[in-house]
Amino acid sequence: MEKAVFSSPRVGQPDAGSPLLLLYARTDAEENVLRGWIEETGRVDTAAVHAGRDELAEWLVGHGDGDPNVVPVRVAWLPTERGGARRARLRDVLALRDPRQPTAAAQARITRKEPERYRVIAGGAARVSDLRQRHQGRNGESFETFVERQGLLALERAEREIIGGRYKVPRLVREDIVASARFAALVQRLAEEHERKPEEMGREAAAALDEMVASQSQLAIDAWDHFGQWVARAYTIDVDASRVDELRRLNRSHALVFLPSHRSYLDTLVLRPVLHRHGFPPNHVLGGSNLDFWPLGPVARRNGYVFIRRSMKDAPVYKAVLREYLGYLLRKRFNLEWYIEGGRTRTGKLRPPRYGILRYLVDAFRESGIDDVYLVPVAVVYDQLHEVAAMAAEEHGASKQAEGLGWIVNYVRAQRRPFGAVHLAFGEPLSLAAALREEDSSIPKIAFEVLNRVNGVTPITPAALASLALLDGRERAVTYDEGRALVRPLIEYVDARGLPKVEGIEIGKDTVFRPVLSTLVREGIVTEFAGGTEPVYQIAPDKHVEAAFYRNNAIHHFVTRAITELALLHVAEGDFADPADEVWQEALRLRDLLKFEFFFPRKRTFAEDVRAEMSILAADWEQRPAEREQIQTVLEGAPVLLAHRVLGSFVEAYTVVADRLAAGDPRLPVEEDTFVRECLGVGRQHLMQRRLKSPESLSRELFRGALRLAENRDLLDPGQDDLPRRRAALATEFHDVVRRVDVIRGWAHRAAQARA
Repeated sequence: MEKAVFSSPRVGQPDAGSPLLLLYARTDAEENVLRGWIEETGRVDTAAVHAGRDELAEWLVGHGDGDPNVVPVRVAWLPTERGGARRARLRDVLALRDPRQPTAAAQARITRKEPERYRVIAGGAARVSDLRQRHQGRNGESFETFVERQGLLALERAEREIIGGRYKVPRLVREDIVASARFAALVQRLAEEHERKPEEMGREAAAALDEMVASQSQLAIDAWDHFGQWVARAYTIDVDASRVDELRRLNRSHALVFLPSHRSYLDTLVLRPVLHRHGFPPNHVLGGSNLDFWPLGPVARRNGYVFIRRSMKDAPVYKAVLREYLGYLLRKRFNLEWYIEGGRTRTGKLRPPRYGILRYLVDAFRESGIDDVYLVPVAVVYDQLHEVAAMAAEEHGASKQAEGLGWIVNYVRAQRRPFGAVHLAFGEPLSLAAALREEDSSIPKIAFEVLNRVNGVTPITPAALASLALLDGRERAVTYDEGRALVRPLIEYVDARGLPKVEGIEIGKDTVFRPVLSTLVREGIVTEFAGGTEPVYQIAPDKHVEAAFYRNNAIHHFVTRAITELALLHVAEGDFADPADEVWQEALRLRDLLKFEFFFPRKRTFAEDVRAEMSILAADWEQRPAEREQIQTVLEGAPVLLAHRVLGSFVEAYTVVADRLAAGDPRLPVEEDTFVRECLGVGRQHLMQRRLKSPESLSRELFRGALRLAENRDLLDPGQDDLPRRRAALATEFHDVVRRVDVIRGWAHRAAQARA
């Protein structure tokens, strides 16, 4: 990390020995305060010059042989906490005013009536000779400008001793980057690559930097925190803080890059106060420019939010400047945050990662000269989320509402009633340096590892368990006792695996199913019929995608178990020389079929997980001969079977896509949006005919995942001679998996009836 030019600040006491006071006075009131401070501290005979008035340059010419300590000094104006301050803050933020620079009239009034609201601060001193050495290689910046800017940075550090580390935000970033030798070299390289004049390229690069660099202030931070608390008032925040001390230790010497799961627009408003509460400065949040609208955009920009163009395909200069900006933030050890999925999940589970910003970060890290950066996986999951209904409608083909002032008003209104808790957990931080040293290192592998770690710490909620129990593809209402009986073996399985869960999910407690059932009924996701002998419950019509959202929040914890069940059934139905090995080979085949839906660990870890699932099903399975009848007996006698609940909707959605590809003209290209609309229509027909068991399989996101698998298997490019055969083979493969899911569904239903 680049060392500070000025030494560590000492408030009010500059270094001794031939000092030169560099005064930052912008108004008569500040001038009077500084002059009074000079007299009160006995520095009347100390040399002093004003920044921004060419006085420093003149003094240096007249004292060329001297080597004084330059001590920056200014007045710090402290905010009031009295009544009415919050409204004034928001007004000031929207007007883009700096709260640390009250108007001249306000300053005069404060100095007369509120002396506790201002203080003279002095930054750490630096000798002129040291500053000259530092200045070498600056990109056309005069020595005097360089000294004045470094003095401001030293004063910022001094002021943070008064107002606290939560206001650690970079100042004069644009000026510092543009004046650097690195930026000059970047401009020269870009000019040569694109055969343009360096002056012209320099203007374009500086304009790109202006577009992305945020202007931050103490006032905006306070106002944003108030805004975030108000918008997120519908939730209490539950934090697994077990890794916080480790993260604080790492942050003392390295930048942290927080990569949360993205389920709601509230995610960043929830994460920020958690980090602040534990002593972290605000992150620089990289987000799409779609949220850069008034009044959100101006406030967010002054809060460390970096709005990035949604598309940078034909913007090489912009991309190069973004890498330089990220490298600057890493070198200065400012923490970053972005949402690697690129958008909110529409299904409840993690989306495939977007690699763009991660690629720029890796490039910036490699060029930065720093030793390491740590990627911090963060799991965010909500008990209930009002956005789910809109996202479910989008999955069925509705258009997404454009963000704007009206949108944000409606969004805020929706948070007026309580929605339970939002749960946060930090995964094991990933050393970027260590990840890049891996033999098979790549951007996708790094991204997948981060998301796998997010999944690993995502807690299971009551809504996830209830939805998992109710979404079994048979559309039968259950009584309360039947619902509890469905949830109990799921909790037993969660405990056997040692999976993360929210507090209160325990065997024998009536605090798991009853409250969440009431909530799901209130939200209209579950219907209650009380006109018979006792109330019965089932997923409401057209609400299966919403219920699946909550199920999918935790579904990754159960995928390996579901694959193991299907692999065992495959072996039970066949005749194999080595059944144990065939279980493993079939598990790998299923893993490959589902690799665009779920984030699997590396094969060694996956093999250990499969073995663990086998041990739960049959503790002594390794000592038993793997005969088909015995395997079927193990499955039929299992306390809980999960394949139909976990994978049923996914393999049915993939089967729809595979069938439509097989039925399509192999000479014509596949246009994704048109094809997905066709799948939605055909899927709805098949659901009405009961050829599909899971209404939640009608999902644009799932159909697109199936298309990624087809593309991966080279089934989309038209004109290949064997394309019809290979498309038909994929459809046959999925139909067989769906058949096995149905077999397990039948066993599970019979077992439930027997227990009832």
